[in-house]
Amino acid sequence: MNLLSTIPILRIFSVDKAYEFYRDFLGFTVAWEHRYEPALPLYASVKRGNIELHLSEHHGDASPGSTVFIPMQGIDELCRELNAKAYGYARPGIEEAGHGRTMQIADPFGNRLRFCELAP
Repeated sequence: MNLLSTIPILRIFSVDKAYEFYRDFLGFTVAWEHRYEPALPLYASVKRGNIELHLSEHHGDASPGSTVFIPMQGIDELCRELNAKAYGYARPGIEEAGHGRTMQIADPFGNRLRFCELAP
């Protein structure tokens, strides 16, 4: 057996707000989109570096209010990059935690992304 990776599914309620946050603010790219028909809910993949997230408008896929833990290196650089964008709904900061330095950002749907530069 070979477990390869995890891909969290996050519930969204607006494609425009999701893309404004994940693509325009956080710098993810849209890898692909799927709808069973044009008027039906979106299921999409966004990626940045080695991180992939699935965004879903389907009510049964996920519950809003989830937290995704994202280990990383270069948290100061990411924090500066994001704050330089002057996004109207988030001004992230870095906090010291026992396991490392964290930066938590909530998306427009109540999901939280917790970026963490782990302590050595």
